Amino acid sequence: MDIIILLIIIIFVLIAVSLRQINEYERGVKFQLGRFCLIMNPGWHLVWPVIQTMQKIDVRVRAVDVPDQEAITKDNISVRINAVIYYKISDAAKAVIEVENFAYAVSQLAQTTMRNATGEVSLDELLSNREEISSRIQKIVDQASDPWGIKVINVELKDIQLPEEMKRTIAKQAEAEREKRAVIIKAEGEVIAAENMAKAAETLSRSNGALHLRTLQSINDLSSDQSNTVIFALPLEVLRAFEGWNKIKNNHDERNQ
Repeated sequence: MDIIILLIIIIFVLIAVSLRQINEYERGVKFQLGRFCLIMNPGWHLVWPVIQTMQKIDVRVRAVDVPDQEAITKDNISVRINAVIYYKISDAAKAVIEVENFAYAVSQLAQTTMRNATGEVSLDELLSNREEISSRIQKIVDQASDPWGIKVINVELKDIQLPEEMKRTIAKQAEAEREKRAVIIKAEGEVIAAENMAKAAETLSRSNGALHLRTLQSINDLSSDQSNTVIFALPLEVLRAFEGWNKIKNNHDERNQ
């Protein structure tokens, strides 16, 4: 009887020691006598000591910060870039069997790929096409890490640090571009104003008395000004009227003589 109780206790202790819990976000890679046996899903499982071992793998999405990397662009400009890579384990068995440390391997692969991708583009392309370059890095890293059972979801370039001289050069270039745009806009405005003035002058010349009305309107606007001196130019029509009146007077005097 004592032997039976002892056996029961030993079995109970052995089961308690062999019991393993796998959470919902984990998968268990089980080995038996050193050989891969099976993938264990979430729940409670028995892993017998000595003959069996198990390694848990977290299958949630991981965000890994890729350290700053010194890289040279296609136009020979030195920059420092860093990124963040999002990936998850798609095959737990491969992540354990095919690579020693998949987290370190993915980080190193991302650093190398990021430097290579930077060297294939110019600085302007690197600054303006971040999404396209990130997508290119993501595809390369995903393809290279696929044999490890890893799925790369996304790669984002976080920061691109330029040398101080290059920052000043870009600032000067941006300022010159803004000045150029301002000059163009001002010139376009002057062209439009000249066209409108030409149309207005043509309209006034076709209408009798329109120029006189415009003159009276100008006088009315000047009356509200506080200046004491106003230089006013008479329209040519008024001068021509005086000239005609003078000719009539001269003819009349000649007849009287």
